[in-house]
Amino acid sequence: MLVAGSDIDEIKILKTQLSKEFDMKDLCPTKKILGMQITRDEQKGVLQLSQAEYINRVLKRFNMGDAKPVSIPLASHFRLSQEQSPQTEEEKEPMAKIPYASAIESLMYAMVCTRPDIGHAMGVVSRFMSNPGKAHWEAVKWILRYLRGTTKKCLHFGKREMKVKGYVDADFAGEVNHRRSTTGYIFIVGTGTVSWMSRIQKIVALSTTEAEYVAVTEVSKEMIWLQGLLTELGFMQERCALYSDSQSAIHVAKNSAFHSRTKHIGLRYHFIRSLLEDEVLTLIKIQGSKNHADMLTKVVTIDKLKLCSTSNGLLE
Repeated sequence: MLVAGSDIDEIKILKTQLSKEFDMKDLCPTKKILGMQITRDEQKGVLQLSQAEYINRVLKRFNMGDAKPVSIPLASHFRLSQEQSPQTEEEKEPMAKIPYASAIESLMYAMVCTRPDIGHAMGVVSRFMSNPGKAHWEAVKWILRYLRGTTKKCLHFGKREMKVKGYVDADFAGEVNHRRSTTGYIFIVGTGTVSWMSRIQKIVALSTTEAEYVAVTEVSKEMIWLQGLLTELGFMQERCALYSDSQSAIHVAKNSAFHSRTKHIGLRYHFIRSLLEDEVLTLIKIQGSKNHADMLTKVVTIDKLKLCSTSNGLLE
């Protein structure tokens, strides 16, 4: 169990109460939990969250410990689709021996805990778990090769004012099979990344503006939850900043006069307008080249991946 709170005395009282009811041992400051290593440098005021040991075990399990490393989580030549899935029993037979689902589950845990840089790649390969093909398995091995070369990457958290900043992006119709768009977001509290996601949108967007607008609305819900959590922990929150690289989506969110262009969009996606009117958050334009969430919606270049990773506190 990991206990967090704003008052150390209250934490001690809670531990005492728990020890009276349960047979437990106080391990003091956490060093390891759920496969994640926690390293502190109190002089520099830095905390690091790493899964190097876990990733090495995963690589060894799938015989990729000596594989040649690659520089990006997923290369542009991987155009994965359902057409690459086995169609006959003869084609399915060799794939039945490949631990595709097991590899996805192992990689997904790393992505959820400490590795936002593989978020988009995992979103792509996980779509084919029910009937994977050879091309899909090659993509999974590519991700393992990327982790092979970036095992030491970890999340860095430093001392800074506890302000929430969110970055959101959408890739219009990037999903090959149904032409749905991908939403990606990342939230930074202080200096460290605390929440991220790469997910296919539930609707088929008819324009880039609509895809970005839907993404902004969905991400705003996560921002509200983070604000509530920090407030509960004793950190008073001002209006949070949400950055988007779509000027048109920002105009739609701020101006209800765009009705003729957005009347087909479901009512639930206009939730962002009420948040702006109530001054719960601020929606700010950012250049696409500086959007931290870019790596969660599409395949990016090595330089852009390094920029996103560094900006999000994912360092070696």
